[in-house]
Amino acid sequence: MKSIVAINASPRSGWNTSQLVEAAAKGANEAGAAAEIIDLYKLEPYQGCISCFGCKLPKTFGRCVSKDGLTEVLDKIRKADGLILGSPNYLGNMTAGFRALYERLVFQSLTYNKERPNCNEHMIPVLFITTSNCDESIYDKIGYTAMLEGYKKMLERFVGPTKIMICGNTLQVDDYSKYNWTVFDPVQKKANHEVAFPQKLKEAYELGAALV
Repeated sequence: MKSIVAINASPRSGWNTSQLVEAAAKGANEAGAAAEIIDLYKLEPYQGCISCFGCKLPKTFGRCVSKDGLTEVLDKIRKADGLILGSPNYLGNMTAGFRALYERLVFQSLTYNKERPNCNEHMIPVLFITTSNCDESIYDKIGYTAMLEGYKKMLERFVGPTKIMICGNTLQVDDYSKYNWTVFDPVQKKANHEVAFPQKLKEAYELGAALV
């Protein structure tokens, strides 16, 4: 049975990113894999890459040597047959939790060697799910498309073939009246969520199944 690691890099359990990661994991499970969901923000404390270069030494070549909340996660990804990553967009990029994992996941395989730039011998397919409150139609204009393409290229180079799924114009809170957020139309936000989000859940499910 194939093993899929599904990572929710949102601190908000039960919301958009979390639900999409769960849907993708369900798709993988029902396609015959064993998918495990990991909530990054529920792990023991961890940090990003500290440039110790332990992953470049002969004895620990290709393996992050930092011992913290991400150690077991990285071990599970190394043994997995597929990877689901999900993160909301915070201030034009992924969450801090995602970035910490991303740095250590990628850098351990980068060798600084011309003949062998990538030492990862177990490349696996990746589904990268990202959410944001802005509409997908303006992603090109505000630089989100280019930013995501950068992640895609790096993941494909050091982890495996990567598919990006975007879910824009998300519902951020149940009750917008609590906040003075005049940028948003709460009625439109809720109406869009009721119509569009079920379709996004279906898309995530199908993409998760396709990993198997």
